[in-house]
Amino acid sequence: MEVIIIPLVSFVIGGLLAWFVMRVLLKSKYDNIIREAKKESEVIKQKKLLEVKEKFLHLKADLEKQVSARNSKIQSVEAKLKQRELNLNQRQEDLQRKNNEAEAVKENLTAQLELVEKKKQELEKLHLREVEHLETLSGLSAEEAKERLIESLKDEAKSEATSYINEIMEEAKMTANKEAKKIIIQSIQRVATETAIENSITVFHIESDEIKGRIIGREGRNIRALEAATGIEIVVDDTPEAIVLSGFDPVRREIARLALHQLVQDGRIHPARIEEVVTKVRKQVEDEIVETGKRTAIDLGIHGLHPELIRMIGKMKYRSSYGQNLLQHARETANLCAIMASELGLNPKKAKRAGLLHDIGKVPDDEPELPHAILGMKLCEKYKEKPDICNAVGSHHDEVEMQTLLAPIVQVCDAISGARPGARREIVEAYIKRLNDLEQLALSYPGVVKTYAIQAGRELRVIVGADKIDDKETENLSNEIAKKIQDEMTYPGQVKITVIRETRAVSYAK
Repeated sequence: MEVIIIPLVSFVIGGLLAWFVMRVLLKSKYDNIIREAKKESEVIKQKKLLEVKEKFLHLKADLEKQVSARNSKIQSVEAKLKQRELNLNQRQEDLQRKNNEAEAVKENLTAQLELVEKKKQELEKLHLREVEHLETLSGLSAEEAKERLIESLKDEAKSEATSYINEIMEEAKMTANKEAKKIIIQSIQRVATETAIENSITVFHIESDEIKGRIIGREGRNIRALEAATGIEIVVDDTPEAIVLSGFDPVRREIARLALHQLVQDGRIHPARIEEVVTKVRKQVEDEIVETGKRTAIDLGIHGLHPELIRMIGKMKYRSSYGQNLLQHARETANLCAIMASELGLNPKKAKRAGLLHDIGKVPDDEPELPHAILGMKLCEKYKEKPDICNAVGSHHDEVEMQTLLAPIVQVCDAISGARPGARREIVEAYIKRLNDLEQLALSYPGVVKTYAIQAGRELRVIVGADKIDDKETENLSNEIAKKIQDEMTYPGQVKITVIRETRAVSYAK
């Protein structure tokens, strides 16, 4: 038993010793670790402190910079305020000084006004004395002298105004006429159209004179039926291979011509057949009129016209005015209006529309007692055309006032188309009467000795007596005659009035 216990005790003691040694060693190691940790923590603490100090120094420097900048701003503001205060003080002193000066000037002016008033009263007294003296010397009162002076001044001002107006007009014409002529010439050069001859008959050609008897019929019943159905007088005379259709309405003449053509081709000519063919041809002509109106509108690029206006445009094909076909005149005027509107920077479509419709009043279904321009304007208003189009149609002969720029364009282009050489044939009697009226109108003025209408009525030369009218009065006379012609007469284009005053000295050598 003892043998067993002794080794056990020694084993336990050895274990305790080993444990103690291990503990001592562990404690030593633990102490070393703690010391190292403390050292490291101290180092880290020192680093952090240094970093904090460095950051603090940076922040402090930034704050010092900001404070210094603010201080400098405050100082500059204070300096500006001080300067402004000095300026205000200076201004106040200047104002005070000026007020003092103004008071002094006011007092001076008051004194001067009083002096002027006294002088004025003295002058009035002197003026009255002089007026009385002049009235005594001249034998005229002041009012009479004033009236005479005013009359003389009025005459002088009138003559000066006339010469000034003429100078302005000449200067305006030099620029305006040049540009206007350029635009008109360009427009005319770009438009060409055929002309027609005014007539009231249509010649129907036949192959042989035997057909004349068939057209006349037994006891003239065929020709009477044809005249009654068409409203056209049919003249069958000795003219070889021709029958004359006479009537003032071109549409009726065309219906009669086509009906005769169909009857002659068919060979059956009797009253019942005549009425049937005329009715059929009338319907064909009406359809042709509508088709012509549509084709004209399409050719000119005009859209949205009322069907009734289109039909009236087609009727223009069978109308003429002074030898000029009305539809050709309307087409030419429309093209001229579009060109001129484009040159002037206006709407060419509206101008073309107004130009096509300007003579629509010449082809109404009924015949009211109205000028064709007014009637055309009413028709356009009835069929919902725009106000500027209606005004251009109504004012192209000055029956109504022009309200838009389209109106003078339509008027000018209508005159260009009508006044072009060969476009119209004027009746000789009306032409001669117009020339006589021109000459008589100028002769009605006092001082006029002779008048001559030349250049086919485009120029009127007026010769005045040198002893009755002076040079300045000739300018007034020219303007007055032009205005009277413009107000009282109707004429194409324009009339130039030339007043001639000359002095002749005649002597004879014997």
